[in-house]
Amino acid sequence: MSNEVSLDDLDREILFHLRQDGRLTNVELAKRVGLTPPPCLRRVKRLEEAGVITGYRAVISPEAIGRGLEVLVDVEIYAQDRKSFEEFESIVASYDEVIEFSRMYGRPDYFIRVAVADHAAYETFLTGKLSCLPAVLRLESHLTMKEIKTLGVPTRQHRAE
Repeated sequence: MSNEVSLDDLDREILFHLRQDGRLTNVELAKRVGLTPPPCLRRVKRLEEAGVITGYRAVISPEAIGRGLEVLVDVEIYAQDRKSFEEFESIVASYDEVIEFSRMYGRPDYFIRVAVADHAAYETFLTGKLSCLPAVLRLESHLTMKEIKTLGVPTRQHRAE
């Protein structure tokens, strides 16, 4: 049995436009997908109730809040038991600098996306928090050169091109 929701072309079009701009009014969304507002609103409500749309959020400029440096970190750990995994995950997830954190199949064990003000702040995070955790075997940092697409939306500079 599948939990997958059946989506038609109109549903996909609605999702596309809401991904681009979650603040669209129902009237504007309906116009873009070729519906009148009442059936458009019913579809959006159905998508929300089915768990396809799980929320709406603001996209914040990292530079504006002092988080202009983004680093992707691959982490391998020593731990083999559930307690150690859960403890490591709980600690890392609590760090304010961590904006994305995933357990991976294969290597690395974890993928962490970190946002900090600058290189000094990253060094402080890496040496003062992440690398001193007892489960950590190996860390590999990758600094982002240029953001091209995030959350399915091209960045501002790529939309203009």
